[in-house]
This record gives sequence, C-alpha cells and structure tokens, in this order.
Amino acid sequence: MILLLRIAATHVRNRMRQTVVSTLGVALGVGFSVAMAGLMEGSQRDFMSTLIEAIPHVEIQDEQRAPALQPASERFDAVAFHGLRPKEDLRGIRNPTEALASLRDWVNGSMAQRLSGQAVLRYSGQDIGLTLTGVVPRYELQVSKIEDDMRQGSLKDLEVTSNGLVLGRKAAQRLGADVGDTVTLTSANGVAKRFKIVGLFHTGITASDEGFAYAPLKAVQILLEKPDIINSISIRLSNIGEANDVASRAERQLGYKAVSWEEANEGLMEAFFVRNIIMYTVVGAILVVAGFGIFNIVSTIVHEKAKDIAILKSLGFPERDIQQIFVLEGLVIGVLGAITGSVLGFGLSSYLATVKFELTTDVEVTSLPIYFSTLHYVIACFLALFSSAIAGLIPARKAARLNPVDIIRGAT
Repeated sequence: MILLLRIAATHVRNRMRQTVVSTLGVALGVGFSVAMAGLMEGSQRDFMSTLIEAIPHVEIQDEQRAPALQPASERFDAVAFHGLRPKEDLRGIRNPTEALASLRDWVNGSMAQRLSGQAVLRYSGQDIGLTLTGVVPRYELQVSKIEDDMRQGSLKDLEVTSNGLVLGRKAAQRLGADVGDTVTLTSANGVAKRFKIVGLFHTGITASDEGFAYAPLKAVQILLEKPDIINSISIRLSNIGEANDVASRAERQLGYKAVSWEEANEGLMEAFFVRNIIMYTVVGAILVVAGFGIFNIVSTIVHEKAKDIAILKSLGFPERDIQQIFVLEGLVIGVLGAITGSVLGFGLSSYLATVKFELTTDVEVTSLPIYFSTLHYVIACFLALFSSAIAGLIPARKAARLNPVDIIRGAT
C-alpha cells in the first residue's frame, strides 16, 4: 500500500497546476458547505429558542379533543343526530385551584392560569378591539418572557393595581395613550370597566403589539362575567423533552385538551425537516461538481501514464493494484481539499458570526446566528472524500482494464 501511495503522490505532484485547481474546487465546496450548514442550523436553533421561550411548553385548553359521547351512541351501533343543542353553560376550566393543585403533585415545572377574551378598548373617542388576558403576575412571569419585552412599567405592577392594564406600545400609540392614562374596556356581554395603563410592551410582532393586553385575573373575570373560571393553564417544564408525556398525562387527568409545543408547531417542525434535506442536497451537489475536477485530472493522468501502466502490469502488478493507484490519486486530492476546506469553512463561519447589523429601531444590534458543530465538518469531509473516490474510481477501472501489449504497440 505504501508503494501504491507513493506512485499516486508522484502522479499528482507531476501535474501540480491541475492538482491545485482541483484541490481548491473541493476546498471551496467543503468550506461553503460548512458555512452554509452552520448558518442554516444556527438560524433554525435561534428561531426554535425564540419560539420555545415565547410559548408554553404545554398548554391546557378549555376544550375537549373529541366530542362528548352521546348516550344513544353507547346503546345503539348506528345512530344519527339532528338538531342537537348544547347545554347552556359557561365555557372554561372550572375549579382552577383544584386543577393546579393536582398538577403540582407531579409536574416538574412552573404553571400559570389565564383567562382570555375579546374586549373593546376605548380612549379619547377611539376604539380598538383586542384580546384581553387575565393573569396572576407572579406566576405568569415564571412561564412567560413578557417582562423582557416591557418598554415602560412592569408586569409586576398589576399585583399592586387591581385595575391595572399592560398594553402593547403600538396599540397605545394608535390611541394616543400613555402610562398613567385611564381607558375603558367593554366585553362582548356589554360589561364596561375602567383600567389604568401601568405598562407598555413591545414584542416586535405587530399582531401582539396591537391586539393583546394583560390585566389582573380577578378584574378580567369580573369583566367577562366568569368568576372562578379560567380558559387555559400554561406550563413551563424544567425538562422540555417531557412535554409530550406531560401533555398526555394532564389530558387524561383533567379531561381537557392539553397541547405540547411540538404538537402546536407540528407543521413548522416538518418544514424544518424538509429544509434540512434541501440543505444537505445542495451541499452534496456542490461537492459532486467539485468531483468533476478530480475526475478530469485523474482521467488525464490515466491517458498520460498509459505506458507506465503497461510497465507496471508487465512487472506483475495486478489490476486491483493499478485501480487502487488511481483511486488513491482522487483521495489524495480529496483529503487535501477537505483539510483546506475545513479551515476555510471555520474561518468563513467565524467571520459571519462577527457581522453586526441593525434590523429595526427596536432591536439595537444583532448578528448572524452561526452554529459551530463538528458534525458539519464530518459530513462535508465525508461527502468530499466520497465524491473524490467515485471520481477517481471511474478512470481507475479503465486504467486497470488496459492491455499492456496494446499500449506498447501504440494501440491506445
């Protein structure tokens, strides 16, 4: 094997210019592949981190996953219902204190109850519709990152102001309102109540900044006429990997629909999976293109070294050894390109990670989310070596089949 490697290295060294060009082709393929993979996975991880921080790991909702079974369905095999009218009942999770106590016995994490409903906010003769969410601030802060988005005041101020209201900054700007102003909220049932703005938040999501508001849970229950009723329980787990198991157990225990963050974003997870397939397909395509350069140089060497092949065969070298020589030539170029490309990829990724830019006036400075992973280098180098081996194997098989007699006679 050492002799074969020395012969392959000699062939490659004799065509230095073509070797350098082919090596650079592989290096650029590996380098850009590593940088692109780091950027795409970094952006995915950054988005998922932001998403996971913004939503509860498990949310228990005031609805059933399947419709209630009717008594007639239990007695007869085939039934049809017409004009079925539901009972007049307030929708929501009853006895929230009992429900939370039963969950705290086994859930490893923080929980917060919420009551949300539609309301109309009026100030200075202007009206806007929004989703009003009643919360208990000390619990809400354990499961939500809304405090990080506060621009004026604090969510904690709702604890000391029974009629306090935390409003999106864009909604306040539309109304011309500010912290300290008193506004009127009217529910769908026509109940009106005055609230005092104690804080403004800005999430960067227009729908939230214009259409959401927070108030004390008791005040919202009075406004929506739902005393001692909530419509959701948000859970933030210590181990996010337990989300599906916790959701399943909570649903069995309480009877209400429990949704994990993975179930809530199932379509998004599928989109990320497809995006990763596309990414690695593009990476593979880049390295296949680089393999054409290796195929070209090895084919040229086979043509130029035809007499050398005849001499080696005459000396007793079997076809397998001849084939290995030219495969090794492709691998030598592939190894050199993989090493150079890995260095190039690391340097390019490090540079991209330092690029700073301002996205909006509300985000001071941000940078490209680059994720450094050894797996990216392993995959890129493996694909480079694989394409190099294939590129060298095709002309190597041709070289191994050459007849030394035909070569010496000049038939080739």
